[in-house]
Amino acid sequence: MKSLKQELTDRGLLYQFSSDELFKKFDEWKGSFYCGFDPTADSLHLWNFIGFMVWVHLMRRWNKYFALTGWATGMIWDPGWKDSERSFLSPEILDNNQKKISSQITWILENLKNFTWNEFKYDFVNNKYFYDWMWYLDFLREVWKYITINVMMSKDTVKKRIEDPDKSISYTEFSYMLLQGYDYCRLFKDDWVTLQIWGQDQWWNLVTWTELIRKKYESEAYALTWPLITDSTWKKFGKSEWNAMFLDKSKTSPYFIYQYFMNTADDDLAKYMKMLTLIETEEVDEIVANHMEHPENREGQKMLAYKIVEIIHGTEEANLALKISDFMFWDNDKLGILKSLNSEEIDTFKLAMWGFKYNWENLFETIVTSGLESSNSNARNAVKSGSIYINEEKVIDFNLELKDRFINDKVLLLRKGKKNFRIIVKY
Repeated sequence: MKSLKQELTDRGLLYQFSSDELFKKFDEWKGSFYCGFDPTADSLHLWNFIGFMVWVHLMRRWNKYFALTGWATGMIWDPGWKDSERSFLSPEILDNNQKKISSQITWILENLKNFTWNEFKYDFVNNKYFYDWMWYLDFLREVWKYITINVMMSKDTVKKRIEDPDKSISYTEFSYMLLQGYDYCRLFKDDWVTLQIWGQDQWWNLVTWTELIRKKYESEAYALTWPLITDSTWKKFGKSEWNAMFLDKSKTSPYFIYQYFMNTADDDLAKYMKMLTLIETEEVDEIVANHMEHPENREGQKMLAYKIVEIIHGTEEANLALKISDFMFWDNDKLGILKSLNSEEIDTFKLAMWGFKYNWENLFETIVTSGLESSNSNARNAVKSGSIYINEEKVIDFNLELKDRFINDKVLLLRKGKKNFRIIVKY
């Protein structure tokens, strides 16, 4: 196995680090590190997955991950690059979000064990409990004493809000960074956690808190960041774009994530495959070289999309996403595939292909319900022109009864033209 620094460098996952000593420490013995998330939603999103892969490379080297969900910091929000203060979430919502995110992390790590054979060590920490018995005056003595106003106001995101008279920043938001710093102090003190990792936009915070630990405990702690991703056109993959894709499959289907990466540009294949999968970097170079011999077959994109879905949702979901993609864009035996599906797989196909439940509509009403046409008259014209197919047979009968056309009495395939498919399910 490569050294940690070499691994992260080769994969494009290393941006900043506070000391070379951290690599020696986390390569040679069982260290502990953390990366925290505020439970402001009930699911992580695809942007978080970049950092997730950094955790995995650390854990594969027998280091323990502390997953800190920031209930306390979530109570007051990170000012970040926002223009104004946001509405608070209730404690009940934060509790619910914290539980769901913890379950999600557990699922992905346990899933990874199934095909990497790595024994990942991890634990969950909720910073809510750091403050159970702490008075406000205690907090001033524990944290404020060591961090100057000058340092806090020099942070770009704070400076931006203070200098613009139309925006401003509340004392509550201003205090967010102090809570964040105390997280590291407590983890260092209670569990000997000596490394915090996050994206490059958090570098200022990370090094500030390593300094806080040095002042409070006269000990060394470390910081490491991964880079923001840009594609081959230098377009930044910001949180706003990736936030639309959650790691919870009830919010974002595995197929949607699969198809997102199927649209990856050839020039970005190697970068994404190294950053977001566990394929060895040397093998990635071979895969991409072979792909470029016949890029029209999109074999590289298929590999990338499959591996990412497999990590997040498991091998069965990756196989199903592949099957749906082949069904829609490549495979000619569409009816054979539909005949082989169980009820759960049919539901997944229906969701991925904008399908719907059959409610005994006639032919034209069904075409309109599918969204393939906007009115019964347009549906009639589409049938008349020969562009409507049921189970891959051209429809020529205006009075065609659909109820007897369902494959295995469960599913029906509706098509308009060559590529506009809909799945109709009979329950």
